[in-house]
Amino acid sequence: MDSYGIERPGNHAHTPHQQPARFLVVIDSGGSTVARLFLETREQVAEFDAGTEEVAQMTSGLVAAKSAGGPEWDKALAGHNATERGGADVYTLDI
Repeated sequence: MDSYGIERPGNHAHTPHQQPARFLVVIDSGGSTVARLFLETREQVAEFDAGTEEVAQMTSGLVAAKSAGGPEWDKALAGHNATERGGADVYTLDI
C-alpha cells in the first residue's frame, strides 16, 4: 500500500496473513495485454494493464519463461485460449 492508502501492484508489503506474489503472467486478453499476479498456489491476487511502469519494475533483470501452457496453469488461466497461454510471459518473482 502506498502513502495514499492505495494498493499498487508493485508494492509488496507483506503482513503475516498475506502471502507474497510469486508469479507475474503477462498475457494477451482479447486484444489487450494484461499482467496478472499469482501466489505460489497459482491463486490470482491482482490484474492490471501490462503497459504500466510497475510491470517494467517488477520484471527488471528477470527472464520470462515463454508459455503458460502447462497443466499447472490450467485452472488459473482457464479464461484464456491455447494461443494466448502459449504466448504468455511467465516471470517468477523474487520474494
